[in-house]
Amino acid sequence: MARRPANAALAESDASAQRLQEALGNTADVLPPSKADEPILAPSVRTAIFEWLAEIRAKEELDAVGIKPRSSALLYGPPGTGKTTLAHHLAARLNLPIAMVGAENLISKWLGESGSNVSRLFDGVKKAGVDCIVFVDEFDAIGSDRKLNTGGGADNERSATMSVLLRKIEQFEGIFIAATNLQEQIDPALWRRFGMQIEVARPDFEARWAIIAKYLSPYTWDDDAISELALLFEGASPALIRQVVEGIKRSLVIGPRVKRLTDSAEAVLKPIVASVSVPPAYTPPPLWSNVEKSVRTLSRFEWPPVLNAA
Repeated sequence: MARRPANAALAESDASAQRLQEALGNTADVLPPSKADEPILAPSVRTAIFEWLAEIRAKEELDAVGIKPRSSALLYGPPGTGKTTLAHHLAARLNLPIAMVGAENLISKWLGESGSNVSRLFDGVKKAGVDCIVFVDEFDAIGSDRKLNTGGGADNERSATMSVLLRKIEQFEGIFIAATNLQEQIDPALWRRFGMQIEVARPDFEARWAIIAKYLSPYTWDDDAISELALLFEGASPALIRQVVEGIKRSLVIGPRVKRLTDSAEAVLKPIVASVSVPPAYTPPPLWSNVEKSVRTLSRFEWPPVLNAA
């Protein structure tokens, strides 16, 4: 059977995303595959996603031997490590829209309403008749361990909501992904429901190098300078690295307009580091813990980065 042109497939997926958004209303933000960003993944995560994609695409072969492709995953790890980006990337690889749901859209202070919101989400997806991925962020807010309950009305409501959630995940025919920064708080019954549990950790040196180069583009800088900066970002999340690197580009562009010096790495980086805070749960990377020494180290490299012609 002939394959559809890529632009036709994209147009169809965009139309599906629009139908799904209309069905879900304010419950979710529906994003089409065309809006996905490609994440820089650790080797273990890349392997897990590659194998999962192969599994999903081999549905008929797996059915023939009595196995169903796994249809759910829990992504866990520190804030800012790219769990949301990873979920959207997976949807794009499958050419599916993704329904992004914040836990705050499901939780209500009114008795019984949280469970109704969960039902409304999954029922809306079913009504739309659109193949998609459902992604719930901050999953610990609704899926926390019931052993932590103290027996109050709020705990009873949470337990009732979890029962609805367990049932809906079990019945859902699409792909369900959840993300949490607090994996230790997820209820064991929910943890077991996920076909995969994937840790999305802070990037190692190679990944930090690639993230810097990616977000510095269309500028290029000496490879050794990027290596030094990657060392100074040890322990940083991709989101934190991106903030600083995009801050460098922003300063190079608007610095002359606002009469800010941009003639050295020190002049550019010190104000950026001062304006970008490390999350409280993080041990500050060297660029923050010893900013004076860090910027002096970077000052030995040729500056500024070179803007490549389009």
